[in-house]
Amino acid sequence: SVWCHSYNLQNYVVDWRSFFDWKEILEGVLGKADYNHDSVNKWTTAIVEQSLANLVKLGKTYKYFVTCAVIQKYRAGLHSASSCFWDTTTDGTCTVRWENRTMNCVVSVFAVAIIL
Repeated sequence: SVWCHSYNLQNYVVDWRSFFDWKEILEGVLGKADYNHDSVNKWTTAIVEQSLANLVKLGKTYKYFVTCAVIQKYRAGLHSASSCFWDTTTDGTCTVRWENRTMNCVVSVFAVAIIL
């Protein structure tokens, strides 16, 4: 699932899903793996680094913040919230959720325009 807030990028509305293939990154890193506590740091680092690299390739004047959480599925919920004080005409956020039978992965990206 993908939840995104589009934002105005130099008078062009951008659909976050068109930036790059989120599914390709998440499945490329997590693949068919089962949850393994010892692998979580490696997985989350790879996901945020690949996501950030794809965002930087856009060549836009934005600062990007990427977070990733990998959670074992075991009768527990995940609740989170974030808040930003920003310009809603230029800045935005996107959250992507991926899951398999043993884990959930949630990636959030925040983009803040750099005004030159």
